[in-house]
Amino acid sequence: QVQLVESGGGLVQAGGSLRLSCTASGSILSINAMGWYRQPPGKQREVVAGITSGSNTNYADSVKGRFTISRDNAKNTVYLQMNRLKPEDTAVYYCSADYIGRRYWGQGTQVIVSS
Repeated sequence: QVQLVESGGGLVQAGGSLRLSCTASGSILSINAMGWYRQPPGKQREVVAGITSGSNTNYADSVKGRFTISRDNAKNTVYLQMNRLKPEDTAVYYCSADYIGRRYWGQGTQVIVSS
């Protein structure tokens, strides 16, 4: 069983930055991969970025060069640094963790980017 708690969302002007955090219960060393997804208003959930247990990363084309995913195993935390934010980045952001064949989700954190 894995529990995920996100934080760091909020309201920011276009061009600004936010850092999201996702803290997992237990040691994330045993988690295969973690990621960030988002669900814009009225749209389906979409992948934003992922990071493996070996710290290999991947990103959606829409965020490449602007967002950075990282993990701190000592703090059981995964981060999403979001720079040069755009209004189209507005969404509820969810953290995910793949553990023993199952995907776990956090409760989500709202990000609103004003133009």
